Amino acid sequence: MRYSIGQVAEKLAVPTSTLRFYDKKGLLPFVDRDEAGRRSFKDNDLNFLEVIECMKKCGMTISEIRHFIELCMAGDVTLDARYDLLAKEEAAVTKQIAELQEQLAFLHYKMWYFKTAVEAGTERIHTVETDEGERVAPDIQEQYRAALAKCHDIDELIKLGQK
Repeated sequence: MRYSIGQVAEKLAVPTSTLRFYDKKGLLPFVDRDEAGRRSFKDNDLNFLEVIECMKKCGMTISEIRHFIELCMAGDVTLDARYDLLAKEEAAVTKQIAELQEQLAFLHYKMWYFKTAVEAGTERIHTVETDEGERVAPDIQEQYRAALAKCHDIDELIKLGQK
């Protein structure tokens, strides 16, 4: 079956301008043109576009994506190179996920901190007096970790209006 650029854009939930941009950047060498010069997409082209969208969401650059597409277009002689490129990207995404998990864990801690302060009506429940004035209690993160270890649902721990 053949699809117009508008049909493909609708199927992939991307603007037609994105597809035109991809074409301009050399990411769509597999797309045919009809006799009027309009792009004419095949079913297999949709698979390529899904790969491009995935790579883009992973943070790959246009030149990295173009390189991968070029490898695909070269055929079976590039299977190892394509696999290696994807394995490298998997490692990068795995690292990103770990970093995001750390950021999420810190956000949860801060949400707990402010939820408990809101419930107490003051942030002072988390502070101690020092010679230099008030400061956040040095064991506050340990308090959070202890509360986290006891909870079965993170939302109960960090969301306002839930106990």
